[in-house]
Amino acid sequence: MERSLNVLALVKDGERFVFLYDNHSSAQVLQTLGKFAADPELCFTWYDAAVLSQKVRKLQETLGDEGDESFRRVA
Repeated sequence: MERSLNVLALVKDGERFVFLYDNHSSAQVLQTLGKFAADPELCFTWYDAAVLSQKVRKLQETLGDEGDESFRRVA
């Protein structure tokens, strides 16, 4: 069985945030987005977390429609 790899990325104020996760780890990546948004030392905001969370959820919804690919780029 082939595993899918999803890539979620944000470049902001000279910082790069790259999240790699498989289709079974969506809940964990959503949690991580919240942890990053709560960290005052990062320029990652709650708005950033909301936008990226929306992309994760949209991909989850479309997985059944598109089938399984070995690599997906989300952002």
